[in-house]
Amino acid sequence: MNILITSGGRRSYLVDYFREALAGEGLVLVSNNSIVSTAYHCADRAFILPQAFEEDYIPALLALCKEQKVDALLTLFDVELGILAKHRAAFDAIGVTLLVSSERCVNICNDKWQTHLHLKEQGFETIASFLSVDAALEALQAGRIHYPLIVKPRFGMGSMAVYIAENEEELRIFCQKTKRSVEHSFLHYESRIDESQSVLIQEMIEGQEYGLDVINNLQGMYQNTIVKKKLAMRSGETDLAETLDHADLRALGERLSKSMQHIGNLDVDVFAKNDKYYVLEMNARFGGGYPFSHVAGANVPLALVQWLKGEQPDPAVFQARPHVLAQKSIGITVIPQNEERCM
Repeated sequence: MNILITSGGRRSYLVDYFREALAGEGLVLVSNNSIVSTAYHCADRAFILPQAFEEDYIPALLALCKEQKVDALLTLFDVELGILAKHRAAFDAIGVTLLVSSERCVNICNDKWQTHLHLKEQGFETIASFLSVDAALEALQAGRIHYPLIVKPRFGMGSMAVYIAENEEELRIFCQKTKRSVEHSFLHYESRIDESQSVLIQEMIEGQEYGLDVINNLQGMYQNTIVKKKLAMRSGETDLAETLDHADLRALGERLSKSMQHIGNLDVDVFAKNDKYYVLEMNARFGGGYPFSHVAGANVPLALVQWLKGEQPDPAVFQARPHVLAQKSIGITVIPQNEERCM
């Protein structure tokens, strides 16, 4: 069984996790649009492909899958999730299983405004959100929200172009800065749905932040929720965290699973304040917080491999020991100057 991880970036640990899960019965391949990728350099085979939003990307990816006898494919890039979901039939036709959720699920997760609307509609606690300065100012004047406010891309990831506004002047300036950042980056691809409303304004909640790994099988059926208490962040990703046995948040994860019907892992950010749990964002993929679940005993890559083989995983692979405290380390990978591994 060969598994391809596209847009691998710096997530070299996922290459290692899937290689261990395959146990010598297949290869882990990585594709990227540049050799400047640690995942690229630790894969069994690695390939350079166009950027995901370029017209020739899907034909090139399909050709690579056929050439390398790929059995299953997953991506770590939010933009690519939607593109792959739209072309699922083309991959089915060549026998490649996309470990990618439905277009509906991906669109709800990638579009932070749709995330907000969906959560409200489904009865989850969520954070006050607005698509315009005027709407936010109206809520401020009515006393429904208060500064500080978060300004960020409607279709965003990590901490890219995210600002904290303490007053109206900063709110207007930061909205313009975020809009320009969207226009001049890959975030522009998804924002084309409505370029006039590419910025999201949200009330800032100060409380304890948690990360959830909500695990479903390949049919979108709930398996478990792993809860992590976030203790430090770096560049928009969890840097230090502790796994917890938290019944309320596990129950929240199960509700989200039934609402989203995603495939595999759903990465969820939650804030706790005044005995309420506010869902901030969801990512329909492995998130930067997954390694904390893995080192505590969970093994979602192994579960995915076993499902692909038609096997039923041991329930233990969905469990993480509580009170495992872990921190990401800083490593370095040498990038060869004369790269001969690319396609």
